Amino acid sequence: MSEPHAARHALSLALQGGGSHGALTWGVLDALLEDGRIDIDGISGTSAGAMNAVAVAHGFAQAAAQTRDPVEARVEGARLARKTLARLWEGVGALGGPGWGGGPAVLPAMALITPWLAPVQSNPLDINPLRSLLEREIDFERLAATPAGVPRVFVCATNVRTGRGEIFSGAGLSAATVMASACLPMVFQPVEIDGQAYWDGGYSGNPALYPLTYEVECTDILLVQINPIEHDAVPDTVPEIMDRMNEINFNACLLAELRAIEFVRRLLREGKLDPTHYKDIRMHRIDGGAALSEFGAASKARADLSFVRLLFERGRAAGSAWLAAHRKDLGVRATLDLTQNAQ
Repeated sequence: MSEPHAARHALSLALQGGGSHGALTWGVLDALLEDGRIDIDGISGTSAGAMNAVAVAHGFAQAAAQTRDPVEARVEGARLARKTLARLWEGVGALGGPGWGGGPAVLPAMALITPWLAPVQSNPLDINPLRSLLEREIDFERLAATPAGVPRVFVCATNVRTGRGEIFSGAGLSAATVMASACLPMVFQPVEIDGQAYWDGGYSGNPALYPLTYEVECTDILLVQINPIEHDAVPDTVPEIMDRMNEINFNACLLAELRAIEFVRRLLREGKLDPTHYKDIRMHRIDGGAALSEFGAASKARADLSFVRLLFERGRAAGSAWLAAHRKDLGVRATLDLTQNAQ
């Protein structure tokens, strides 16, 4: 934890989804929260990123209910957010231990079988133990009140009928919206919210960046990316091809938004846009690709406790390394070169 009078920096977080690989993001968040010099303004999350987002906000909402002193609430909020994240992911690890989901040995076979079975066949009871875990650990009613000092949370899910991404925030946050954001259509039946069916938010925003540009004041955004954009090898087996197709699909909207941010930044630099109406967003990124590459995409469905804890430690190391290298850049300059995504 930092000294009480250390320089503070505002930062918004964009958290990708990716199954159990979201435990790496847990580690990144733990490092940021432990540092104590980052004020989290907003969090946009999809799938596992949405779960991490509501866990962080829950901790700060708890602290806001306990004290009106902003300094105490900030310190206690970070502590409680770390505890909530730990309970949530330890719970995931307990659910994903031996005997739950068949373990890692069955993942390649399931990757081949499930595309040919609709969820009503492969999961007729629509069982998803994560929902009860979320309902037990997260006070969504308290989050809906969006008290001062609590990061604003934006959860993306894809409307099955319209094909568009929808953002849930404030009073719209619930266990159902988080589960909708994580609803893989070949595994789970659509999540119904207000008469509309939703699938995984990754198809329309993984994560969605635009809420962080329009709805919060902070102009620094840290993207925690766990789906690789580039892949060295050309896949040649059916599971590998499917995995790469999913990576491309789940990154497509993100790349489009990064191009849009770079386009606006270029026009601002050229004096073609009014800076009082358009934000000069500074993007930053922690790329989890290197830390996750050895496991393969199928391991996103692996959630045994030892694996979850391994990813957590790698995420903590990545978060600490990023802080050491780039904390000084917050509020000053972008550290993610967007020009390669704007061609």
